Amino acid sequence: MRSSLPWDAVRRVGVVEKELAQLSDDELESRTRSLRYRAKSGEPLQRLLPEAFGLVRVVAERTLGMRHYDVQVLGGAVIHRGCVAEMETGEGKTLTATLPVFLASLTGGGVQVATSNDYLAARDAELVAPVYEKLGLSVGVVTADSKPSERRHAYDRDITYGTAKEFGFDFLRDRMKEREATGPAGLAAFLADDENAEVERGVHRVAGFLLLDEVDSLLIDEARTPLVIGTMGADDGDVQTTCYQWAADLVKRVDDEHFEYDEKTKQCDLSDAGRRFVRSEPKWPGTEPVSTRELYDYVERAIHVAREFQRDRQYVIRDDEVVIVDENTGRLAEGRKWRGGIHQAVEAKEGVPITSGTGHAARITMQELVDLYPRVGGMTGTARTSASEFRGLYGLDVVKIPTNRPNRRTMWPDRVFAREAEKFAAIVEEVVDVHRSGRPVLVGTRSIDKSMLLSFMLEAEEIPHRVLNALNDEEEAAIVKEAGQPGRVTVATNMAGRGTDVGLGPGVEVLGGLHVICSELHDSARIDRQLVGRCARQGDPGTARRFLSFEDQVVRDGYDEDWAVHLVDAATRGRPERLRKWFDAAQRRIEREHTRQRKLLFRQVKRRTERQKRMGLDPWLDTVED
Repeated sequence: MRSSLPWDAVRRVGVVEKELAQLSDDELESRTRSLRYRAKSGEPLQRLLPEAFGLVRVVAERTLGMRHYDVQVLGGAVIHRGCVAEMETGEGKTLTATLPVFLASLTGGGVQVATSNDYLAARDAELVAPVYEKLGLSVGVVTADSKPSERRHAYDRDITYGTAKEFGFDFLRDRMKEREATGPAGLAAFLADDENAEVERGVHRVAGFLLLDEVDSLLIDEARTPLVIGTMGADDGDVQTTCYQWAADLVKRVDDEHFEYDEKTKQCDLSDAGRRFVRSEPKWPGTEPVSTRELYDYVERAIHVAREFQRDRQYVIRDDEVVIVDENTGRLAEGRKWRGGIHQAVEAKEGVPITSGTGHAARITMQELVDLYPRVGGMTGTARTSASEFRGLYGLDVVKIPTNRPNRRTMWPDRVFAREAEKFAAIVEEVVDVHRSGRPVLVGTRSIDKSMLLSFMLEAEEIPHRVLNALNDEEEAAIVKEAGQPGRVTVATNMAGRGTDVGLGPGVEVLGGLHVICSELHDSARIDRQLVGRCARQGDPGTARRFLSFEDQVVRDGYDEDWAVHLVDAATRGRPERLRKWFDAAQRRIEREHTRQRKLLFRQVKRRTERQKRMGLDPWLDTVED
């Protein structure tokens, strides 16, 4: 049974390890070559698992001074079987990955390790590279900054670390190059005997095994957003730019009576009064070619942007450019644009140069990307709540791995407030109290602006602290490294929520370990669990507390506007802690809606792919305009 724990494999690895530990480095190298020959000769990898895992265990201890725990061996065996290993935060998933990765590499088909961001990909590759190199394997890394030649070199390595997004985009770019080479232009160049007609080969390759680190982030949180390579839309001169700017200016004078807004669907519709208002307002020079119906669309889009898109939350302004912030990771989504004119409406709102609209030349979903690989495994600290989705959409069973040491985390009771201002004041008060005890504190925020607000409030209390968000991501490694030192206070967005290992400084364990404050619930409880998981790792002590207010985004997204206002009023009149259940209920409602959207996208993509294949079309390349 795939979901059972393979303890027998752990026992067999331990037996083989004792024998291998007595061998010299040269003898270990010989055993590695022998394993590789047996794998390429067709011997099942499952039969080679004990010796392969034993080799990695011995080599890791010699090169890194780190020996895999039995539960890490257990996790590696589960991943090899094509399952998702759920390992508590801090249990050493990076080292665990070396076991199934080495075993899969023996066949020579290549292995790719996909994680949720460039920082983790580069960090993990650097950490475990000595193990792989000692085992005769080469390691490459693909990041957003990698040049085509660097990407090609990385994919040619035995093991390639990177993000799932970069793997997907490289696949699409190669697909586009292939079409260009075999299309009319490529054929014409070939027939003309053009000496420059040779097309540079693609960079990406589909490896024999794909290991998804933080698999829930990749296949659940990001699954609703396809990877899209855009094309420049039709250029209508200055007309569209003028219309976006005119609508952004007009919205400043729009009243509530002018439109109806559905909080659930985020749909904006002008009322009769709103349409009369739009028609009565002076039009700017240059808008004459645009119909009244189209002007309504521009205004409705501008209202939607004014209500839902806030600077230093969904986006930042950098060098007069709107750059999207990925809420799931807290990082800048370089190169991404909102579609349907939303990006241009945001640019008009902020008064920065308006870019051209885009269509899409190629697109692929995370589901489609994963389906390209013959074998897939995953690991994360938070998968159980999405186990049915992993099994239903991806065919991946979730297996819970026990911890190496008992968990010593203590969850302090939630603090609930009617108003957000009251909540932040209480957070600062708790930070001050814990800071005085000498313990380090990590405060997690949902957005950049909230992290800056807390920073301002801490400065007023003269509490020294560091802020980690997408505006200073170059300091990430240094800030995370110091976050567990005595008396250290760190305010961070989701950048500190996944994959970050906060080590405790001297004397901190005796004081009670790291204290984590969750300042606001996210759309998914798994993201909150990742933040809380920064404390009490590998048997260390630690505490955490959630601070909630009925003005939080999760309440506004989970309920309609009238009910959200009612909850604020009820909390103001009575004891807000009695209403705590409404927060988790709101979060569950949002999670159910996102699950519905992912399943709907999965069915739509499947139907589209089947239809295009029947028509002889490439399912990933199209010319549909936004």
